[in-house]
Amino acid sequence: MPAVTPDGALDKHAAVRAMFGRIAGRYDVMNTVMTAGLDRVWRRWTAEAAAVPPQGWVLDVGTGTGDLALDVARSAPTAHVVGLDYTGPMLARAPAKAAQRGLAGRVGWVRGDGQRLPFADAAFDAVTSAFVLRNFADLPAAYADMARVVRPGGRVVALEISPDSAPLWRPLFELYFGRVVPRLGGWITGDATAYRYLPASVAAFLAPDELAAVMRGAGLVPLPPRRLMLGSLVIHIGFRPR
Repeated sequence: MPAVTPDGALDKHAAVRAMFGRIAGRYDVMNTVMTAGLDRVWRRWTAEAAAVPPQGWVLDVGTGTGDLALDVARSAPTAHVVGLDYTGPMLARAPAKAAQRGLAGRVGWVRGDGQRLPFADAAFDAVTSAFVLRNFADLPAAYADMARVVRPGGRVVALEISPDSAPLWRPLFELYFGRVVPRLGGWITGDATAYRYLPASVAAFLAPDELAAVMRGAGLVPLPPRRLMLGSLVIHIGFRPR
């Protein structure tokens, strides 16, 4: 049953956490199948876009099973990386994955809330996320907190699915995500509901220019978005001015 607030409204914050807890065991497999393995390339590009300085500190918000945090650790060998997630069953899989990739000890794993980050102001040189923004119950508040923990000159970089893909490509993209992905999700994870949420959350999400306005409201300066897959995915980059 979906989580609800005392007044009967859907509690997105709790519902999303419960949903990811249910699918944690097959989440990585589904990502690989759903994207034909391209998600690995997209995350690598996102890690590179963070432009981590030598010995820099990086926070990966909504790290899930740790993929993006590990890509950051690999792309920036001297960096100090922290992966944070509020879903225990997802985060529990990250240390073993780090060991399998020869990165044991390179990332610190923290269970915490991406909308209320348990870190001091200006603690990190970069904050990253992958496929997380759509899941925040309060996106402006989440961006404000990510901007808070970034040092002046640092970046907040987010890989996200976009509803604003190229017009000729959009019908095919919507057909795949709206019809095919929920069936794949039901077959692979046993939870079609979670993968019906995916296209619904994309349809309700912001276009890149709208997200840029959220970044500005958080005190960040948006850089030109990097569009992938004919605009169906975007790497959003904002930096905190000095």
